[in-house]
Amino acid sequence: MHRKIMVVDDRWGIRKLLSEVLQGVGYQVITASGGKEALELVKEHAVDLILLDMKMSGMDGLETLTLLKKIRPQAVVLIMTAYEEVEGLKEASRRGAAGYISKPFDIEEIKSLIAAKLQAESA
Repeated sequence: MHRKIMVVDDRWGIRKLLSEVLQGVGYQVITASGGKEALELVKEHAVDLILLDMKMSGMDGLETLTLLKKIRPQAVVLIMTAYEEVEGLKEASRRGAAGYISKPFDIEEIKSLIAAKLQAESA
């Protein structure tokens, strides 16, 4: 069974990079360019894990996280952030995020973090 991951980032290059890397290791990947699109997609797709950018134009990461968790409470959400926003990350954690990834990110680190989170969740 292929696990399904959604990448939510307002930058096309990041979505493309993460899609290619994650598909390369066998995940099904869908992408969204912002919160509204992510919410639409998550209604149609049973995603296992969501990589969510904290800073996006329009709906920000925290607002998107709250709404995503209402629709798919069981999805593992990892926040992607370029800033060490301690308060924001604490709030994300309170709202159900399972962890975070700092940008610029290390591809190997992302792959192992995702594998570990999905394994823990299915255990």
